[in-house]
Order: sequence, then structure tokens, then C-alpha cells
Amino acid sequence: MALDRIDLAILARLARNARISHVELSQEVGLSTTACARRIKALEENRIVTGYGTTFNLEALDLGTTVIVRISLDSQSKEALQAFETAIADCPSVVRCMLLSGSDDYLVIVAVSGIRDFESVHELQLSRLPGVARMQSSFALREVVSRVLPPALFRGPERAPTIARR
Repeated sequence: MALDRIDLAILARLARNARISHVELSQEVGLSTTACARRIKALEENRIVTGYGTTFNLEALDLGTTVIVRISLDSQSKEALQAFETAIADCPSVVRCMLLSGSDDYLVIVAVSGIRDFESVHELQLSRLPGVARMQSSFALREVVSRVLPPALFRGPERAPTIARR
């Protein structure tokens, strides 16, 4: 599916406010409500839009400390990676985990109430994960940028990607 400027405008507005009504969205992008709804449905069917989410004030939920943990495993075999990934998915304090290239195997994002809470998470969750050889933790001092999509995606039709159908 080739994305045109209207598709990109729809994506930009959904990235800012996923709860925008079809009526309001159609007015902002210059389409009829029906045409706008058809476009959104096509974006969903082509798995460009894969869901809708909510952002939260983590401090208000007493989870105002973000810890970035780089983890290296003692083996990079398929079985070792799978065992780690299965176990990390069950860690209740982990909000994100990514497999990496380079010297570390995983980047894990943990949301906790503070350093004492992280100490407990480190001891009771992370250090018990299968195959962990090394962990390096950094505390985020503050979030500088948080985006759903990079603004470069919306810099005109020459930047419009062609997305293969799956």
C-alpha cells in the first residue's frame, strides 16, 4: 500500500490523538467522513495501524522512575533467546524489551517507584532470568522526546513509504 499525503495526515493526527472522532478527523484532512473511515480501515487492514493506545502519567501511578537495563546473555542460541524472552514477558515491572544487535543482547525498560523498588525488581525479577551473564542499569533523569512516529515520516509525499501487504 502506497501512502499518500492524506494517509500521512491521518496517521499524524491519530498519533497525536487516537480518540479523535471520524467526523473531526475527516474535517482536518479534507475528506468526507465515509472516505476517511475507508482510509482508516485500509490502514488497519494493511497493518499500518495495528491498534490504539493510551498514555499514562507514570508519576501519578507511583511509577515515576524509568530504568534502562542492558542485558547480555551467556549464550545467543535460539533456545537461550527464547527462554529469556518467555521469562522477561512475565516480569511485572518490565514495560518494554527489545532484542539488540551489538555487544548487549537486550534493552529492557523498567518502570518503578524509585531506587529501592528497582533494587527489589533487580533482585527478584531481573537477576533470576535465564541465561543472564551481565546487566547494566541506567536511571533516566527525565524524558526529553517521546513520540509514536518520527516527524520525518510526515515531511511531504517524497517521504511517503510504500508498505508491502502482508
